[in-house]
Amino acid sequence: MTTRIITDSTCDLPAEVISELGIRVIPLHIHVGNEDYLDGIDITRDQFYAKLPTFREQPTTAVPSLHKFRAMFDSMAEEGADEVLSIHISETLSAIVNVAKTAAKETKSVAVTVLDSRQLSLGTGFLVHTAAELARAGRTIKEILPVLENQIKRTHVWAALDTLEFLRRSGRMNRVVSTIGEILQLKPILRMYDGVSGVERVRTQKKAIMKLVEMLQKYAPFEKIAFLHSGALEQAKFLQAELKNLLPNTEIWFEVINPVLGAHIGPGVVGFACVSKE
Repeated sequence: MTTRIITDSTCDLPAEVISELGIRVIPLHIHVGNEDYLDGIDITRDQFYAKLPTFREQPTTAVPSLHKFRAMFDSMAEEGADEVLSIHISETLSAIVNVAKTAAKETKSVAVTVLDSRQLSLGTGFLVHTAAELARAGRTIKEILPVLENQIKRTHVWAALDTLEFLRRSGRMNRVVSTIGEILQLKPILRMYDGVSGVERVRTQKKAIMKLVEMLQKYAPFEKIAFLHSGALEQAKFLQAELKNLLPNTEIWFEVINPVLGAHIGPGVVGFACVSKE
């Protein structure tokens, strides 16, 4: 039984991991005015964040079409897949899970199972990584899914924003509220757990970093951990240094947050994704 894994470009896994494990990635679309970019193909993350403050129009995002999903499923069947597990960003944040499910029902060439990760960024990516390693070891989807469900319950993602401006631009925050927040130097901290998103508010960037440290101390010890940022690598490294005694003796990833999320949260974000040990 050959099991293949597909995900979308919001998973934030390192390119070398995707290549090594044979993971297929379907890109989301980023629209800026009349320009349409495929995430990770037509524009790099560094390019996106460098241009983001200068865009005259707020970037918007869109999910891949049914046709693109069906084409990818069919191509995986042609490559020898007996079954496909399609893992995507939480359906509370994006319509991509619903599109994938519809495409899966219409696909006749291979059996496709769609999993809502109930996460975002490397919260999703860690699930994809686990699934791909198990698939490579010969496990079937039926055997993989209980492992992923267990991991979802131990996965947390937090991110401290540097500015409220891009949430306001994207329509995710009322203009009056964001203006008051900027005057008071409020720093929102976004969190995601098991499909439920939330927000904490602190007064300064220093307090935001300390809140992230506090939460990481709570979630330790770790099975997996990575630091996330959007043009704030030094702050991510500072966060790592504050927790060096709690980190596992494995490679620690520092990953740039994908532009699909970045369009809403902006540059200067620092955060983490982690899976607590059982």
